[in-house]
Amino acid sequence: MNATAALAHSITWASSKQSYLTARLLADRGLVDDCLRAYAYFRWADDLIDVSNQTNPEKQAFITRQKRLIESLYEGNQPADLCPEEEMLSALIAHDRCPGSGLHSFILNFMRVIEFDSLRKGQMVTRVELNTYTGWLATAVMDGIQYFIGNGSSYPKTADRTLAVVGAHLVHMLRDTLDDLPSGIINIPSEDITDRNINLEAVDSEPFRTWVRDQAEQARACLKMGKQYIDSLDNLRCKIAGIWYCCRFEWFLDAFKRDDYRLRKAYPDHQNLRAWVKMASLGLKITLKHFLGRIKHISSHLGNRVAIGPETSISSYRAK
Repeated sequence: MNATAALAHSITWASSKQSYLTARLLADRGLVDDCLRAYAYFRWADDLIDVSNQTNPEKQAFITRQKRLIESLYEGNQPADLCPEEEMLSALIAHDRCPGSGLHSFILNFMRVIEFDSLRKGQMVTRVELNTYTGWLATAVMDGIQYFIGNGSSYPKTADRTLAVVGAHLVHMLRDTLDDLPSGIINIPSEDITDRNINLEAVDSEPFRTWVRDQAEQARACLKMGKQYIDSLDNLRCKIAGIWYCCRFEWFLDAFKRDDYRLRKAYPDHQNLRAWVKMASLGLKITLKHFLGRIKHISSHLGNRVAIGPETSISSYRAK
C-alpha cells in the first residue's frame, strides 16, 4: 500500500465506518484503494470548507486551486507542489479508466457541491438553488458507486436512477439542521420560510415541524422509488451497496417520526450493534433474493425453450 492509499484508508476509517467497509467489501478488486481515495479527498476538502477557521477569501482560493488542479491532472500535467491529500486526487485521476467516465463526473459534480457550500453561509437560498445542489450531489454519488462497483457494467440511465441519493440528501440536510443553522447554513428554501411563516429560531414550532414532516415524507418517497431502481440492477455488489446506503438514511426518517418531527442535535445510536446486525442481515437477504431471481429467470428461459420444441420455426419463436 503506497502513501496515498494508506492516507485514504486512514481518513475513511476515521470518518465513516460504513463507507470504509462498503469500499473494502463491495468495490471492484482493482478499485478499492481508488474508491477510498475518492471518499477521503472529498472528506478532507469538505471539512476544510465546513469545519476549518479559514476566511472566505481563503476558502475561495482553495476551491479555485482544486478546480485548476483537477483540470490540469486530466490534461496529463503533474504539479510539483501537491499536499498529501492532493496526491490522493492525483493518483485517483491517473487511474481513471476512460475519458468521460463516471469518475470524472463524480469529481466534477462533487466539486460543484463543495463550491456551493463554500459560498452560502449566512445566505438565503431558493428552492431552485437547493434542487440544483441536490442534483449535483445525487449525480456524483450514483456515478461514483457505479464506477467503483461493477465498472464497465451496462447500468440503466433511467429517470429514477438518482432518486435514492436525492432522498438521502434530504434526510442528510434534516439531520444536520440544528448544527447548520447556528453556523449560517440554511437548508430551507427562502420561499418556504416566507410562505409557511417559519421562524428559524423556533425549531420546535408547528410551522417548522410541519416543514420537517413534509421533507421527511418526500425523502421517504424518493428512497422508495430509488430502491426500486437499485433492486432492478444485475450487479449484486452494487445492489447491496445501494440498499445499505438507503437503509442508513431510512433509520433517520424513523427517528424523526418517533420524535414527532422535532429534530435533535445528535443521533448517536444510529451505529450501534443492532444497526450493524441489521445491515449484515439485509445484505444476506438481498443476496438470497438476487440469486433466487436469477434461478427463476434461468428456469423460465429453459421452460420456454422446452415448450417451443425443436420443430418450432424461428418465426414462431420470435412471435412467441
